[in-house]
Amino acid sequence: MADHKPSMYELEYPAPEVSTPENSGPTLIIALHGYADAGQAVEAGAKHLRAALDHRTLASFNSDELIDYRSRRPVVTIDHNEVVRSDDLNLGLDVIRDSQGKSFLLLSGPEPDLRWEAFSRSVSELADRFNVDKTVCLYAAPMAVPHTRPLVITAHGSNPETTSNFFKMDTKITIPGSASLQIERMLTKKGRDVSGLTAHVPHYLSASDYPEATWQLLNAAASIAELDLPLRSLQADAERVMGLVQEQVAESQEIQAVVHALESQYDEELARYQQEHPQQLLPGVTDVPSGEELGQEFEKFLAELEQGEDPYHGDNGSGPNAEEDTP
Repeated sequence: MADHKPSMYELEYPAPEVSTPENSGPTLIIALHGYADAGQAVEAGAKHLRAALDHRTLASFNSDELIDYRSRRPVVTIDHNEVVRSDDLNLGLDVIRDSQGKSFLLLSGPEPDLRWEAFSRSVSELADRFNVDKTVCLYAAPMAVPHTRPLVITAHGSNPETTSNFFKMDTKITIPGSASLQIERMLTKKGRDVSGLTAHVPHYLSASDYPEATWQLLNAAASIAELDLPLRSLQADAERVMGLVQEQVAESQEIQAVVHALESQYDEELARYQQEHPQQLLPGVTDVPSGEELGQEFEKFLAELEQGEDPYHGDNGSGPNAEEDTP
């Protein structure tokens, strides 16, 4: 008897090209929404990447095998007494090119309700098939932190070098499981470079869109994967929303008291962490250039001097303190 069991996923044919530097596979970014997605940061991040960059479907997962429609009902539109549309719950793997043409993979869509083991094995198979170099899972959690301080990204993973520039949860914690965490466990067992990034979203803002978390999550993922991602629009959204939040806080002394208490707690914890990890970059601090990078810049500076060029303004003869032309 023929086996009519539906497949877990279908590959696009012909498969789009996945172009990466020689001897290096693509990074896989996993952004499944429905779990640990405070401020809708993970879902918004996946939508932004697909909207802002060239992308093509690589594999589509079978929603009927993975989604419980009674717990996650699609939105249906009835127009003049006729059912005209039903939203699709698309769970798929896309190949996306960053602003420099470098490819990476994005697994996005609703977190499966069913068959996590089979789903994780399928993702692991796809990682093998496309020679995935690194995997980065995105999360956002409601935390007791104030919106007035730099947003913290904590990292965990199988390779300490990959997450060396991020905050760590230096303790043993027990949390509810998820499909993404199941994938992390399976890929880690196979010896792959896997990391998880969690944005700490102020708990009193976690039910609303919080683009600051989306922006910082994608910034962190881009740093790990060495990707050039267009994030200026997210930064502008984050600044706009922050302004609205500040206005609302200013209208309530009760909220101001809560925020001030969270600020004190945040500052104390940050000071303690810095004392225990003196080499760790703090939230909001950009990467400090290495000695090698500084040496290269200095050599470039000297070379330009030898060529008779002004290292600040080319060969126009104006130095850093020269007066600007009046428009």
